[in-house]
Amino acid sequence: MSTKAELYDVIRKPIITEKATMASEHNAVVFEVAIEANKPQIKEAVETLFNVKVKAVNTTITKGKVKRFRGALGKRKDVKKAYVTLEEGNTIDVSTGL
Repeated sequence: MSTKAELYDVIRKPIITEKATMASEHNAVVFEVAIEANKPQIKEAVETLFNVKVKAVNTTITKGKVKRFRGALGKRKDVKKAYVTLEEGNTIDVSTGL
């Protein structure tokens, strides 16, 4: 079992976008997670922190865009998202904050 601080290192923040809101209608919640986090770690963190049962975890890595910063080329960081599907009857209210 991990400490609460380590679990919050795995789960960075909830993602609230139009697509994430549509996923919540199908009992799923979207989180930004650490790039090195794997699916079992994400599942354990969500179950421990929010006291819910997780059905499945799907992850995706969005590569950072190349942008100009003060005329010089720069690159945004890569972001890993976790789509966490919850068992029936379990909910997480991400609008209230962690």
